[in-house]
Amino acid sequence: MKINWGTSIVIAFVLFASFILYFVLTVQSSSKYDNELVVEEYYKHDAKFGDEMVRIQNAENLKLKPVITDISDAISIEFPNTFIPKDIKGKVSLYRPSNKKLDFEIPISLSSSTLLIPKKSLVGGRWDINMEWQYDGKLYLTKEVIYIK
Repeated sequence: MKINWGTSIVIAFVLFASFILYFVLTVQSSSKYDNELVVEEYYKHDAKFGDEMVRIQNAENLKLKPVITDISDAISIEFPNTFIPKDIKGKVSLYRPSNKKLDFEIPISLSSSTLLIPKKSLVGGRWDINMEWQYDGKLYLTKEVIYIK
Protein backbone atom coordinates (compact mmCIF):
# COMPACT_ATOMS: atom_id res chain seq x y z
CA MET A 1 0.00 0.00 0.00
CA LYS A 2 1.29 3.39 -0.95
CA ILE A 3 0.67 6.44 1.30
CA ASN A 4 0.52 9.82 -0.38
CA TRP A 5 1.88 13.01 1.20
CA GLY A 6 -1.56 14.26 2.33
CA THR A 7 -2.20 11.11 4.37
CA SER A 8 1.26 11.26 5.97
CA ILE A 9 0.67 14.90 7.04
CA VAL A 10 -2.62 13.91 8.69
CA ILE A 11 -0.94 10.94 10.45
CA ALA A 12 1.90 13.21 11.68
CA PHE A 13 -0.59 15.79 12.96
CA VAL A 14 -2.64 13.13 14.80
CA LEU A 15 0.51 11.68 16.41
CA PHE A 16 1.68 15.15 17.49
CA ALA A 17 -1.75 16.05 18.93
CA SER A 18 -1.84 12.70 20.78
CA PHE A 19 1.59 13.40 22.31
CA ILE A 20 0.55 16.88 23.47
CA LEU A 21 -2.71 15.56 24.94
CA TYR A 22 -0.85 12.75 26.76
CA PHE A 23 1.70 15.24 28.14
CA VAL A 24 -0.97 17.68 29.41
CA LEU A 25 -3.00 14.93 31.08
CA THR A 26 0.11 13.45 32.73
CA VAL A 27 1.23 16.80 34.16
CA GLN A 28 -2.24 17.69 35.44
CA SER A 29 -2.94 14.35 37.12
CA SER A 30 0.48 13.52 38.59
CA SER A 31 1.32 14.71 42.10
CA LYS A 32 4.98 14.84 41.09
CA TYR A 33 4.31 18.02 39.12
CA ASP A 34 3.17 20.72 41.52
CA ASN A 35 1.19 23.59 39.99
CA GLU A 36 -0.11 25.37 43.08
CA LEU A 37 -0.39 29.10 43.56
CA VAL A 38 1.93 30.79 46.04
CA VAL A 39 -1.05 32.32 47.86
CA GLU A 40 -4.37 30.48 48.23
CA GLU A 41 -6.66 33.49 47.91
CA TYR A 42 -4.68 35.40 45.34
CA TYR A 43 -7.26 38.08 44.52
CA LYS A 44 -8.03 38.88 48.17
CA HIS A 45 -4.29 39.15 48.79
CA ASP A 46 -3.88 41.42 45.78
CA ALA A 47 -6.70 43.72 46.97
CA LYS A 48 -4.74 44.43 50.17
CA PHE A 49 -1.55 45.29 48.28
CA GLY A 50 -1.80 49.02 49.11
CA ASP A 51 -1.83 48.29 52.86
CA GLU A 52 1.20 46.06 52.39
CA MET A 53 3.09 48.85 50.64
CA VAL A 54 2.34 51.24 53.53
CA ARG A 55 3.75 48.72 56.03
CA ILE A 56 6.86 48.18 53.89
CA GLN A 57 7.35 51.96 53.68
CA ASN A 58 6.98 52.23 57.48
CA ALA A 59 9.81 49.69 57.84
CA GLU A 60 11.96 51.53 55.28
CA ASN A 61 11.49 54.84 57.13
CA LEU A 62 13.01 53.47 60.34
CA LYS A 63 16.45 54.83 61.14
CA LEU A 64 17.45 51.53 62.74
CA LYS A 65 15.90 48.49 61.04
CA PRO A 66 15.67 44.86 62.12
CA VAL A 67 18.49 42.77 60.68
CA ILE A 68 17.94 39.24 59.38
CA THR A 69 21.15 37.19 59.18
CA ASP A 70 22.05 33.60 58.46
CA ILE A 71 24.29 32.30 61.25
CA SER A 72 25.74 28.79 61.59
CA ASP A 73 22.80 26.92 63.14
CA ALA A 74 19.93 29.44 62.99
CA ILE A 75 18.38 32.43 61.29
CA SER A 76 18.81 35.46 63.52
CA ILE A 77 16.39 38.39 63.52
CA GLU A 78 17.81 41.22 65.58
CA PHE A 79 15.74 44.26 66.45
CA PRO A 80 17.44 47.56 67.31
CA ASN A 81 18.18 48.16 71.00
CA THR A 82 15.99 51.28 70.89
CA PHE A 83 12.89 49.02 70.80
CA ILE A 84 11.44 47.49 73.95
CA PRO A 85 11.45 43.74 73.10
CA LYS A 86 8.24 42.82 74.96
CA ASP A 87 6.30 45.51 73.03
CA ILE A 88 7.13 44.01 69.62
CA LYS A 89 4.29 41.77 68.41
CA GLY A 90 3.71 39.98 65.13
CA LYS A 91 4.73 36.91 63.15
CA VAL A 92 7.52 35.67 60.94
CA SER A 93 6.39 33.69 57.89
CA LEU A 94 8.87 31.48 56.10
CA TYR A 95 7.84 30.56 52.56
CA ARG A 96 9.49 27.94 50.42
CA PRO A 97 8.66 28.92 46.81
CA SER A 98 9.27 25.41 45.49
CA ASN A 99 7.12 23.54 48.05
CA LYS A 100 4.12 24.99 49.86
CA LYS A 101 4.10 22.11 52.34
CA LEU A 102 7.32 23.41 53.96
CA ASP A 103 5.88 26.88 54.74
CA PHE A 104 5.42 27.82 58.40
CA GLU A 105 4.93 30.78 60.74
CA ILE A 106 6.53 31.72 64.04
CA PRO A 107 4.97 34.27 66.41
CA ILE A 108 7.23 37.09 67.57
CA SER A 109 7.54 36.88 71.32
CA LEU A 110 10.74 38.44 72.61
CA SER A 111 12.48 38.72 75.96
CA SER A 112 15.65 40.08 74.33
CA SER A 113 16.14 41.94 71.07
CA THR A 114 16.99 38.76 69.09
CA LEU A 115 14.71 36.07 67.66
CA LEU A 116 16.38 32.81 66.59
CA ILE A 117 14.83 30.36 64.11
CA PRO A 118 16.66 27.00 64.21
CA LYS A 119 17.90 25.73 60.85
CA LYS A 120 16.98 22.15 61.69
CA SER A 121 13.42 22.94 60.54
CA LEU A 122 14.64 24.45 57.25
CA VAL A 123 15.48 22.49 54.10
CA GLY A 124 18.36 23.74 51.97
CA GLY A 125 17.53 26.23 49.22
CA ARG A 126 15.67 29.51 48.86
CA TRP A 127 13.41 30.83 51.65
CA ASP A 128 11.32 34.00 51.54
CA ILE A 129 10.99 35.60 54.96
CA ASN A 130 8.05 37.96 55.56
CA MET A 131 8.08 39.56 59.00
CA GLU A 132 4.83 41.33 59.86
CA TRP A 133 5.25 43.18 63.11
CA GLN A 134 3.83 45.99 65.19
CA TYR A 135 5.52 48.38 67.57
CA ASP A 136 4.08 51.39 69.31
CA GLY A 137 0.79 51.09 67.38
CA LYS A 138 2.48 51.20 63.98
CA LEU A 139 2.46 48.29 61.51
CA TYR A 140 5.62 47.17 59.69
CA LEU A 141 6.49 44.57 57.05
CA THR A 142 10.03 43.42 56.40
CA LYS A 143 10.78 41.07 53.50
CA GLU A 144 14.02 39.19 52.97
CA VAL A 145 15.23 36.27 50.84
CA ILE A 146 17.82 33.87 52.22
CA TYR A 147 19.51 30.76 50.87
CA ILE A 148 20.19 27.84 53.19
CA LYS A 149 23.05 25.50 52.28
